[in-house]
Amino acid sequence: MNVAPLSPRDGDAGLDADALARLRELDPDGGHGVVARVLRAFETSLERMLGQLESARASADEAAVSGIAHTLKSSSASVGALALSRVCAEVEGRLRSGGAGSVAGDIEQLQVAATAALTAVKAMLRQ
Repeated sequence: MNVAPLSPRDGDAGLDADALARLRELDPDGGHGVVARVLRAFETSLERMLGQLESARASADEAAVSGIAHTLKSSSASVGALALSRVCAEVEGRLRSGGAGSVAGDIEQLQVAATAALTAVKAMLRQ
C-alpha cells in the first residue's frame, strides 16, 4: 500500500507534516512503500506497548512504564506523533527523577496520547 503524497489533510490526521515529509524523502516516488511500512511497524509496536501499559497498570511497575515511554519517545517523533513523544519525554523524566506524580497518572497520560497517535496512524494508512 502506498501512502498518499503530502496533503493538507496530513495535519488533520494528527501527524506532523514535516516528520512525514522527512520519511517520504527516503522513498521520493513511493515505489518502495517506505512510509506505509514504517507506519505499519509503528502501529504494531504501539498496539503492543498499549498492552504492556495495561500489564504495568496492574502491577504499578514504574520501570516498565519508564521503559515503554523511552521506547516510544523517539519512534513516535519519527512518524510525526509529536504529542505522544512529548508525553513520553515528560513521563520518562518524571519517573527517572522521582518527581511528584503517580504511575497510574503516567499510564493514563501515555494511553490517551498513544491511542490518539494510533488513530492518526490508522487514518494515514487508510488514505
